[in-house]
Amino acid sequence: MDVFGGAPRFLAYPRPVVVQSGTDAVLKCQIGGDPRPAVIWERNNEQIHPEGRYRLFEDGNVYNLIISSVTTEDSGQYTCKAKNSIGETYAAATLKVEGEAQEMELREENKPRFLIKPLSTRVGRGEDAVFSCKLWGNPRPEVVWEKDGRKLNEIFESTHFNVGYQDGGWFQLKIFKTRAPDGGVYTCKARNEFGEGLAGAVLLVDRSGRQLTTRLKDDPVTNQAKQVKMFAVTEGKHAKFRCFVTGKPKPEIIWRKDGRLIMSGRRYLLYEDREGYFTLKVLYCKQQDNGVYVCAASNTAGQTLSAVHLSVKEPPVRFKQPLIDLEVWERDLAVLECEVPEDSVPITWYLEDRRLQPGAKYGMEEWGTKRRLTIRDIGVDDDGIYLCEMADGGRSIAEVAVKGTIVRKLPRKVDVLEGENAAFCVEVEEEEMDIHWYKEGTELRETHQTILKSFGKTHILVFVNTTPQDSGLVTFFVGRSKTSSQLRVKAARHSPPSCPVGVQINTERANAALLSWVPAQDTRKNPPSGYVLERQEVGTGSQEWLQCLTTDSATSVEILGDSVPCEADYRFRICSVNKYGRSNNVEFPRAVHLVPVTRIQAPLQDALVPEGQDACFSIELTASVIGSWFLNGTQLLEDDRYSMRRSRTHQSLRIQGVRDTDNGAEITFIAYGIRDSAALYIQDICSTTGCPIFLQCELSDPTAQVYWYKDGTKLLPQSGIEIQSDGITRTLVVQSAEIFHSGSYSCKTKGDAIKFNVDVKAPPVRITTPCEAERNKSVAAGGPIVLRCEISDPNAHVSWYKDGTLLHEENGLEMQSKGSIRTLDVESARLSDAGSYSCKTTDDAMQFHVDVKGNNVFSISEADKKKYIKSGYPIVLQCELSDPTTKVYWYKDGAKLLTQSGVDIQSDGTMRTLVIQSAELSHSGVYRCETMEDCLQFTVEVKGDVKTKNQPIMFCSGN
Repeated sequence: MDVFGGAPRFLAYPRPVVVQSGTDAVLKCQIGGDPRPAVIWERNNEQIHPEGRYRLFEDGNVYNLIISSVTTEDSGQYTCKAKNSIGETYAAATLKVEGEAQEMELREENKPRFLIKPLSTRVGRGEDAVFSCKLWGNPRPEVVWEKDGRKLNEIFESTHFNVGYQDGGWFQLKIFKTRAPDGGVYTCKARNEFGEGLAGAVLLVDRSGRQLTTRLKDDPVTNQAKQVKMFAVTEGKHAKFRCFVTGKPKPEIIWRKDGRLIMSGRRYLLYEDREGYFTLKVLYCKQQDNGVYVCAASNTAGQTLSAVHLSVKEPPVRFKQPLIDLEVWERDLAVLECEVPEDSVPITWYLEDRRLQPGAKYGMEEWGTKRRLTIRDIGVDDDGIYLCEMADGGRSIAEVAVKGTIVRKLPRKVDVLEGENAAFCVEVEEEEMDIHWYKEGTELRETHQTILKSFGKTHILVFVNTTPQDSGLVTFFVGRSKTSSQLRVKAARHSPPSCPVGVQINTERANAALLSWVPAQDTRKNPPSGYVLERQEVGTGSQEWLQCLTTDSATSVEILGDSVPCEADYRFRICSVNKYGRSNNVEFPRAVHLVPVTRIQAPLQDALVPEGQDACFSIELTASVIGSWFLNGTQLLEDDRYSMRRSRTHQSLRIQGVRDTDNGAEITFIAYGIRDSAALYIQDICSTTGCPIFLQCELSDPTAQVYWYKDGTKLLPQSGIEIQSDGITRTLVVQSAEIFHSGSYSCKTKGDAIKFNVDVKAPPVRITTPCEAERNKSVAAGGPIVLRCEISDPNAHVSWYKDGTLLHEENGLEMQSKGSIRTLDVESARLSDAGSYSCKTTDDAMQFHVDVKGNNVFSISEADKKKYIKSGYPIVLQCELSDPTTKVYWYKDGAKLLTQSGVDIQSDGTMRTLVIQSAELSHSGVYRCETMEDCLQFTVEVKGDVKTKNQPIMFCSGN
């Protein structure tokens, strides 16, 4: 017993094998499972049998496949499959035979392969049907599902099926709530750049519920004689009825004769032909075939009926005694007898269209007017229509039904075109009987293109995507019984499609032409892959036709004015195309006048402009046209306020100095076939606290309802907010604005809106102007300086400045705030405190001028206060004090000077002297000698050029 137990599992997977051409290749895998699994090897979805160059042997749980004398054709993928009663598994390995072309090797390794093909299934009507398959290919193949050779979207509505993919290479087709017409052969076609693969499966849909067996006389169509067509046929000839029905979902077709359901059999053939007609063929008509035949088509959208009355005419010369239908058992003797009008009348016996000859199988006797055919050792293939034909064409017909193990037999022959599916169906009397299918004596095995499926008593064989090589005698065996059919596959004619028919042109829509056509009747025989439309410009003298568009499956297309290069009259023609060529052209019945239509390339944009500035609007078109501008529906004319420009395809409008009243205005541009609009918004609506806010807009409909919003929140009338409506005017009033009323407001109607941006600010802070004496102060050095002002907002902040420099509180400098009064106090004034002072708020400012007078007197002439010194000469600045004990400080450009190399500060009694030994250009500037109460200022300019003749060098003296 396997230690792992249960479903099969790979203990060692088959590995890729590389061998030289002419040697033996061994592929092996190790598999466990309980019960012991059955293991098979496959290639191209076909089982490998131990014959010829293939050998299979087992060594414990190791399974080997040996291929002798391999060639390059043996290269490819081999699949090992294991199955027991609990489950199944599979794995693949690649065999590479050295020596084949790299391109072929790459193609073989990567083309699509079906690891698990879709399985045939049988479902009840109304149940879902699912087909699943597992594919391998690199890159991942594209998969298309078809039914009976047609794409699913051509015959099913999109909600009736679903195509899916799951990781691991699984592809799935699901058909929802199956209907009787859904039965058939489904194929999965896989393709990638290296090749393609195909596999098929059969779907049987069991009819459930009560069949329609109501007598035809109850149908409304038969009660209206004018709707029943008449058809006559001579006895012994065939009658063929065709009914063309379209619709999605695909209609279910039921044929009835005199109200009774017709089932397919030896004399009744029911099928859909290649042109899409649902066909009933009554073979070798007899008198009992007289009656009314009805084709009933129905789907979920409705139903329709078509009726025809068949009249079978008797031949001019009648048999005295016609043949009668016969039922016999297999291997019995069947005897058919009839009587001709005279002894001398010769006759010929036929089994349908095959003339019979006397021999071991058939015995033929004549005596007098009697004619007899004896069929010996009768088998299933002897089941059919037998005819006794006189020389003048008169016929007597009998149907021989052979009863036995095979209940439903194969047709005598099956004719298909290359690429179509060939289906065979047999029904036997019991389930689980041992059955076999053969073609030309070789037993058939299931492959991806040969479907073998049994559903209880029903057994099906399908050749998918047939080729002429599939032709041959197909035989079904069950026990000692057999039934045969001749399969004939006719090579497809590689012909171009036929040209479309029913071409029409509709010009009801301005500057456009609607072209329509109908595919040719033989579309299914030579299907087009698309259509090519061409145009010709009329009246230019040129006979050239230019292709204007192609379409895959559409049968109508609209040609617009903007698709032509210039204004003109145009003719159009169409042809069908496929890979084998193109049909003849069919010209549409008349010409049409088309004008290229201008389109918007860059549309108008809304403008948000500050009040008082210019607003600009522009639009870019595909052609140069003359257009007009409108403001709120009123056309604008060029004037001082409105400026309009056009430059080729560019159009622009400038509105100078926008106002509050322009807020929300609609700007519109209109040209030939063009209309575009944008809105003008004033950027901000400013208000101050305590003042009212008025937001107003106008409507085109005075009865329209509007809603007001602030920052996206709906506003309702409340204390301090009022919403007014007066005719076409809507107004929002905020009676007393506060800072929190700032924000984005909008007025909305159904389909339109206008926005307002509101900014509420506090009122400006003003400074009360003091008297002249307060603004201009003169104080003695050492005395206090007091500057005072009053502001309108006691909570407002002020800043103090001296000569433009912000002041900060420090020792001797104090700033006070009491109510609305602001004060600057300088405890002890110095000469340097003199200057210009200012008190500032965010909105206002007040200027003060302060003059500080000193007690010490500097003695110096005005002429000595300005010095012109040549570079290299000494600079001597000198002043005399009234008090010899007073301490002074020297400054240059505001920076305090100290004694240092080259700079000497001297004090002698009342004299104070600053000496710079050698003047340089950098010594130019403003020098100041300062005491606590007074100061003296000198201006020094050092020149670097040669001293001008007689120019004096000035020294400052205290005398």
